[in-house]
Order: sequence, then C-alpha cells, then structure tokens
Amino acid sequence: MSAAASCLLTEDQCLCSICLDVFTDPVAIPCGHNFCKTCITIHWDKHVTYQCPNCKEVFDSRPQLRVNTFISEVATQFRQSAQQKASSSSSEQQVSKPGEVPCEICTGTKLKALKSCLVCLESYCETHLQPHLTKSGLKRHQLIDPVEDLEDRMCPKHDKLLELFCKTDQTCVCMLCTVLDHQTHKVVPLKEEYEGKKAELGETEAEIQQMIQKRRLKIEEIKHSVELSKEDADRETAEGVQVFTALKESVERSQAELIDTIKEKQRKIEKQAEGFIKELQQEISVLKKRRTEVEQLSQSEDHLHLLQSCTSLNAVPPTKDWTGVSVRPPSYEGTVVRAVSQLEETLSKQMKKLLAEAELKRVQQSAVDLTLDLDTAHPALILSDDGKQVSCGDVRKKLPNNPERFDCCPGVLAKQSFSSGRFYYEVQVKGKTDWDLGVVRESINRKGKITVTPQNGYWTICLRNENEYVACVDPSVRLSLKSPPQKVGVFVDYEEGLVSFYDVDAAALISSFTGCCFTEKLYPFFSPCPNYAGKNSAPLIISPVNHTE
Repeated sequence: MSAAASCLLTEDQCLCSICLDVFTDPVAIPCGHNFCKTCITIHWDKHVTYQCPNCKEVFDSRPQLRVNTFISEVATQFRQSAQQKASSSSSEQQVSKPGEVPCEICTGTKLKALKSCLVCLESYCETHLQPHLTKSGLKRHQLIDPVEDLEDRMCPKHDKLLELFCKTDQTCVCMLCTVLDHQTHKVVPLKEEYEGKKAELGETEAEIQQMIQKRRLKIEEIKHSVELSKEDADRETAEGVQVFTALKESVERSQAELIDTIKEKQRKIEKQAEGFIKELQQEISVLKKRRTEVEQLSQSEDHLHLLQSCTSLNAVPPTKDWTGVSVRPPSYEGTVVRAVSQLEETLSKQMKKLLAEAELKRVQQSAVDLTLDLDTAHPALILSDDGKQVSCGDVRKKLPNNPERFDCCPGVLAKQSFSSGRFYYEVQVKGKTDWDLGVVRESINRKGKITVTPQNGYWTICLRNENEYVACVDPSVRLSLKSPPQKVGVFVDYEEGLVSFYDVDAAALISSFTGCCFTEKLYPFFSPCPNYAGKNSAPLIISPVNHTE
C-alpha cells in the first residue's frame, strides 16, 4: 500500500509551501491545502487573520489541526528518498565555508546556498532550490544571489517585504507604509530607485576612477620630478667634486711649492756651511802639521839644525781671515704670506674658470635643435639644404615679399619658436668679420631699416669690423673680450627674462640681457651681414651642442 500511495503523489505535493521541505506531521485545513503542523501554527501565530497561505481563504475561527496519516506516510518515504538523493549529490555541491551563505534547509552539514528568496526569506542550496524552479506557485517568488540577514528586508513595523522606496524620507518601505506613514510622500518601486542610484553610482565610480587616474598621473609626475632632481643633484655633485678637486689640487700644489722653496733655502745654507767647514778643517790640518814640526824642532839638541830650520818654521802658515765670515740663516719672513697671496690669486682665476665651465654645462642642458626658416630669409641670403648654415651672397634673389621676410636687414629666423621655459643653441662664427646673433619677438618689424634694440623686440649682440663686439642696446655698449670667440652659445630663460651669450671654447660669459619682459613667442635670430666683396663670406653655422667635459 505504501508503494501505491507514493505513486499517487508527486514530489511537489509532498512539500510544504511554507518551509518548502517535505512534510513533517502534515495537516489539512478546511480549504484542502496541506502544511506541516508546526509551519501553519507559527504562520497563524504571527498573523491576526486565519488565512490559507496558498489560496488566501479566510476562516472565521482557527481550524483544528489533525495529522493526515496517509500524506504523512507518503512524505516519510519522500523524505527518505530525498535524503538519499541529497547525500549522493552533496559530494558534488560545495559545503558552506566561513563567510559564505549556508542553506537554511539543510540539516547536519550545511551546503553553500545558490539563491535567496525575498518572499520566503530563506536561502537554498541546489537541492532545496528545486521547488522554486519547478513549482508554479513558487516560480513567482523573487530570487536573488545568496545574502544573509534576510529578515532585514522585512518592514520591522508591518512585517511586510520592503519593496518600495520613499524618495521624500530616503528610506525603504513596504506597501502598508505607503498607506499609513508615507501617504503624501513620493514613493517609487525599489527597482526604479535602484536603477537611478545605480546610474549615480556609475557616475560616482567614473568620477572616482578619474580622480584615481589623476592622482596616479600626479604620482608619476612627482616621481619624474624626483628623478630629474636626482639627475640634477648627481650632476651638481659631480661638478662640485670636480671644482673642489681642482681647487684642492691647486692648494696642494702651492703647499708643495712653498715647502720646496723653504727646503731649497735650507739646502743652500747647509751647502755654504759645509764649504766653510771643509775649508776650516783643511786649514786645521795644515796648522796641526806645522805645530808638530815646531814641537819637534823645539826639542832638538842640534844647535845648527834648529837655527837653520827655525827661519822656515818660525812663521805661521798663510790662512784665511775668518773674522768676517759667518753663516746667516735665510729670512723666511713673508714667505707664507706671499705663497698664500699667490694661491689666492690662482684660486680666484681658477674658480672663475671652473664656475664659468659649470655654468656653461648647466645651460647646455637646455640645448634645442634649430633649423633656419627660408620664408623669413632676406633675398640675398644663401641657406644650406639642411637649414643649418646661412651666408650672404652678391645677388638678391626674386622671392615673394611675404610679411615674414626681411627685405632690408640681411637676417633670417629659426623655424622653432619658444614661449616658455629655457632653450640654448650654439652658432659657429669662425672666419667672419661681421655678424648679429640673438633672439627676437614674433611681432618685430621686418621691413625697411631696423633699429636693433630690446625696445624694438631684439635682444642681440654683434661683431663689427673684425674686433668690435657690441651689445645692441640704446646706446650700444662695447664689449671687452680677451679673445675672439669661434663659437657663440645663446641661452634664454623665458620666465626669468634672461638672454645670455657665451664664448663656448673659452667657457666664458660674453654678455647678458636681464630683467626682460617676454610676452610673445621668441625666435632665434641670425644675420651673417653683407659679405663685403668676399671678406665676410664665411657662413654662420648652427652647431650641434657638445656638452663640455
């Protein structure tokens, strides 16, 4: 009879719709639906009305509950079958680990929950989830990824699912809340508010990601600054060591020269004294010999011999008069002072030279690559194919008189312009008798006669008549140079308002414009000047910068 009975009921019919598990002490209520006795008792204890959880039929009084022995027997068989099935499949399913949501239906070993039901407020493993996937009444329940504390999703005041959102109070509410407590408030479904908040979170996430990216870029910028600082520090340290090593060598050299000078004076005194002593010792030897001869003669008993020898031995041998002879120690007074004074002068010259070399090294770090702009060149100028050389010819070419071109002054600009930072370039001027070099602002006058001054946007120096170097200001200032430069370096610090010119080979500063106010683009300016029948035919050459060692 048990086997026949089990065939009459399906698995769904053996499950309680409240606990979703196989019936335990199944009871039937007047509408015909069956539940676990404990499940329906607890359900009615929580609610004021006695209503069937399935069909919603309301009973006037609480029905009496009697266990249905037939269904109980069938449920027992299904429970045994389910346990066997669960035990065989539990090895395939994952056991719940700490931090994971466990199945609330499993007894004994808790398996990992796959879903949580917002209606039943319980979480289920794969086996106990099956009724929600197969039973028509349970398919309508809302399943979500497993979460703990499902009770928090119920309204604490009305014991109803929190499925709405009050935008006025910014809180989740149930259906009863909208009628009783939030009647005049703006209420929307949770999904609608969820979508809105999700979009806002997306925007916030994007904003945060952008902020993170900016900070990452700032980190890279700071790291790059530190690297540049380290490079500068290493370079300055190397240059400092070089300068102080050179100065130290000069001091040691001067010290050695002082000691040698003093020792040389002492050697001369010692040599003079040795000569005197040797000469005195020789005279002593002669006198000792004469004394011996006189002593022997004085003791002679031979009257004739004494008288005959006395004449030759009676006189003292000729010797040097040593009365005025003396060894005078040399005077060392002022030796150290003179040596230190000479050292100071040497160090001063050397320091100026070393500092000039260090300064040139520093500005050479801002070297740029320039090319001459043919569209700005005076018609008489001849430019090389690579745009690195310019000289002045005898023939004025027919070229378009565009606004950028010089038509009277034999000048040309570089293609590159600069409106910030620092830049440096070098120009070979070897063999020339006249030239102009410097920088100009973009808006300079390029037509007709031009007065080359800073007021007119020109910061330049020039050579005239082979040996007259001039800073082009109003009035012009003649420059004093120790030797004619063969290569001129031009350095500009836009923000500092500085334009400096260097003799590259001598590592010496020629001249500087300071306190300049730059507000426009600056262009390097070159003028080879007229060739004066071949006397000034050598070109100006933009040279690659070879950093001084």
